[in-house]
Amino acid sequence: MFSLFVIPFCLGVLALLAISVIKYYNWIKGFDRMQQTLVRKNILSWKFLPAIWEMFRECLLHWRITKHNVVLGYMHRSLAFGWFLLIVVGAVQAVLAYPNGHPLYVGIFFNFFEPHHPVAPNAALPFMANLMDALLLYVFTGLTLAMVKMFWSKLLGMKRTTRHNMTDRVAKFALWCIFPLRLLAEGATSALYHNGGFLVVAVGNVMNGLGLAGTVFEYHLWVLYSLALGIFFSLMPFTRYMHIFTEVLLIYFRKMGLRDNDKKSGYTMFELSACSRCGICIDGCPINRELGVTDIQGVYLLQAIRNKDLRNRAESIANMCMVCGRCSAECPVGIDLEPIRRQVRAERVKAIDNPDGLQYLKSLHHFNAVGRVAYFAGCMSHLTPGIPEAMEQIFRAAGQSYWYMDEEGTVCCGRPLQQQGLVREAQALRDRNKSMIKKSKATMLMTSCPICYQSFSKDYKLDIPVMHHSQYIDMLLKTGKIKVEHSDMRVTYHDPCELGRGCGVYDEPRRVVAAAATLIPTHEEREKSLCCGYNLGNISIDGSQQQLIRDAALRNLMEPNPDMIATACPMCKKAMTRGNNAQVNDIAEIIAKQLIEN
Repeated sequence: MFSLFVIPFCLGVLALLAISVIKYYNWIKGFDRMQQTLVRKNILSWKFLPAIWEMFRECLLHWRITKHNVVLGYMHRSLAFGWFLLIVVGAVQAVLAYPNGHPLYVGIFFNFFEPHHPVAPNAALPFMANLMDALLLYVFTGLTLAMVKMFWSKLLGMKRTTRHNMTDRVAKFALWCIFPLRLLAEGATSALYHNGGFLVVAVGNVMNGLGLAGTVFEYHLWVLYSLALGIFFSLMPFTRYMHIFTEVLLIYFRKMGLRDNDKKSGYTMFELSACSRCGICIDGCPINRELGVTDIQGVYLLQAIRNKDLRNRAESIANMCMVCGRCSAECPVGIDLEPIRRQVRAERVKAIDNPDGLQYLKSLHHFNAVGRVAYFAGCMSHLTPGIPEAMEQIFRAAGQSYWYMDEEGTVCCGRPLQQQGLVREAQALRDRNKSMIKKSKATMLMTSCPICYQSFSKDYKLDIPVMHHSQYIDMLLKTGKIKVEHSDMRVTYHDPCELGRGCGVYDEPRRVVAAAATLIPTHEEREKSLCCGYNLGNISIDGSQQQLIRDAALRNLMEPNPDMIATACPMCKKAMTRGNNAQVNDIAEIIAKQLIEN
């Protein structure tokens, strides 16, 4: 069972396997020590079970994309799951026909080999032929939607689609040719030998009617089908279609506990290649929505890095970012884009201090805070003094002794430096702060700034609980340590980027607001909350552009006509009150005003 036309397909598969194995081996070898330890520890653990389920759900069914838009999800699912089923059912078909063994490619080209070689009689083969045709029709529906998406992306819920490079376009053209060429080749064989299912037979009858039945015509169609497969498989490792296999491994490693960090590693390469460049992150980006800039989103950052930054665009793309996390929340693959942006920034930025710098930190000493809560207001809270003042009032009402760690306003958590790529300087601040906190023997660290909260909870690795003040106030209300008077005031709540998408804190602030007022939902909230525009992540846009992004968030919050806007971030409060008459308060201020004295 051999014909020369199978050679392009076989060569393409061999090239794909060889290049992929080499790439994956080098990337895994490039894991840092912690990542390697996690893989060794968990590779044979029970965690592979949820990993397999997520692989099936996301790589074949594309569930996250379906949640974003049903039609877009159907397009991806019909192409991925449909082709997968074609391969599986084709392999079963070949086994039923040739129970004594056959080359692997027979399942791909089964309709050609069936009339040319004796086939073991099997009652299931006619059913399998019709099933294959039904699956081919299923794939064709997705292929049609993909073509429509090129010209009318809004039909599939996308305002913008990704611009691809030439290699990607060639691979896409080869992919789109595979299924029509398969149908034509099978139809040509059916015209000669009357095999195949309902769709193939129909195509064969049409060819007979047009006088196209002939072995030469048939053979050339099978050659073209094999060439399309061979070209696509050969190009896969160098195009966005590498995500088809890479996403499977990324999900597995992520379940093992691997995460990206501020230094590029082999795991970073898996994230870069797992991006399908679907473009979903473009629509959600506030810089696109409000400023009309459509070429700096996560998909283009990953594309620039993966293509060796040939046009030196990675730095400008990395800098033109709000670091609001909206792209990561929208990403159907779940790629964590923030560390990758920091890696690019760290490669370009110059150190702002020498190794003996930050001397002022040596003048700071720990406080004997045994049995106390360490309160870290944060730099931005000092610029909105009503927030730490409200927290001190809440501490007194709860009878909680505390250590105001940054009362003098001279300590930073280090995250703003880290976001700009100044990794060494950020680590110096973290080391000093961690030492102070450990020596103080405080029982808990609580902060009013979401930026600080994300830093303390994720980067410091403290051995005491870390809470944002929304979580802390929620705990005080639950335990009855403080009581508040409920008002009829209608309040909308703004989810800060770093607290919501950054740390997953959504419910606690809402319970706090609901305890003191009537909470009104908004159209875009929780994971889809809009950035206030004034965070510390972007170092490229100016004040007027920040204001446009802020205004979009304000319109969303003001749409239900509330009496007040609540937030849980000093920077968001400052942004929303700047240059307008909106009444905005932090949840700590709302609670402090409505405390009931015990």
